[in-house]
Amino acid sequence: MSTSSTRVFVARLLGLDVFDPLGDRLGRLRDVVVLDRGPVKPPLVVGIVVEVPGKKRVFVPMTRVTSMEAGQIICTGLVNLRRFEQRGAEMLVAAELFDRRVILADGSGSATIEDIAMEQARNGDWYVSQLFVRRGHSVSPLRSLRRNETLIVDWNEAYQGGRNEPQAATTFVASHEDLKPADFAEALHEMNDKRRLEVANELQDERLADVLQELPDDDQVQILSSLDLERAADVLEEMDPDDAADLLAELPEDQKEQLLQLMEPDDAEDVRRLMEYEENTAGSIMTPVPVILPPEATVAEALAHVRREELTPALASAIFVCRPPLETPTGRYLGVVHIQQLLRYPPPEALGNIVDTDLEPVSDHAAVSEVARMLATYNLNAVAVVNDAGRLVGAVTVDDVLDQLLPEDWRAQEEEPPQSMTGGARRG
Repeated sequence: MSTSSTRVFVARLLGLDVFDPLGDRLGRLRDVVVLDRGPVKPPLVVGIVVEVPGKKRVFVPMTRVTSMEAGQIICTGLVNLRRFEQRGAEMLVAAELFDRRVILADGSGSATIEDIAMEQARNGDWYVSQLFVRRGHSVSPLRSLRRNETLIVDWNEAYQGGRNEPQAATTFVASHEDLKPADFAEALHEMNDKRRLEVANELQDERLADVLQELPDDDQVQILSSLDLERAADVLEEMDPDDAADLLAELPEDQKEQLLQLMEPDDAEDVRRLMEYEENTAGSIMTPVPVILPPEATVAEALAHVRREELTPALASAIFVCRPPLETPTGRYLGVVHIQQLLRYPPPEALGNIVDTDLEPVSDHAAVSEVARMLATYNLNAVAVVNDAGRLVGAVTVDDVLDQLLPEDWRAQEEEPPQSMTGGARRG
């Protein structure tokens, strides 16, 4: 093992790229796996968790790690690409040990782990050697220690509470703030129930809503049910209406109605409308708030609307032109203007002059399979959904259809890795 120092702090490794000896990138380091060996021996570092292309997390044994430098990690190219699964007494440093409360052996009180140092022994094994902690208030009147003081203590100078003890998640959330919602959801899904709820409760409402939308149904229900009703309603308001409707459909009837009553009336109305549709119809999976403008609006106005940060790329790809009112259900639906058209016309051009009226919308009662064929036939990212009166009630995007057509557990399904990239057993 080649390192600039035999002591390495885990927080500095998180997010670093992992390369093979030839310089090919394998992925990004997301956590470190240690083995709890009881109160006498320090935890043994057994490997790292690497996020490989495809957003899957795999295990790389420390015996395969050849170098840990300031900006990168190098390991042998022989890596087993099966999805990482925690075993027995294994613990994830970032996910489980960061933010854990410890009692300091010098009698000065409690502290919280913010980072962990690992060192390499002469025999090549890596072990946890030190803890970087933030101290709480002192319990000794003889000590004049400042609250929130940070210090480094040896592993055996702090006593950890049990795994079932309540634990904050501030450090974990801060160290993973760069993750996209889908990637954060992947990490959350792999945690045990207790830690998953602790981390979820630490997230801001908007961030939690984005992450919830990427989780399997069971995880969504578990997390939402753990929140007090007021906060659960706030999170639902931050979710896309179609995702909120899907989640509420999984809840008991009384809980669902309580949450709808606590939501803002406009948000609740959108969700209730979606829940009235039968499953596997365009109406059940559409978003009721696409970009809608009147025919008098200009290209410049349309471009300003699709620049909104909260829009997904699929929703930003199309502007639906309707007669007022412009809230769904709208006035008469006139047609669609695609973003490529906006880029080809001068800013003052009215949308009514360039609207595509040949592309037929789909009925809100159309089967999802029909919507999928429509999207595929015309290479669309989004398609208009109208009711029997010809009024726009929403839009279905390609990601809505994929979520519906893929198996319910598609996020957890194992992808067969190319044989040339795999090695031996997990602990090889």
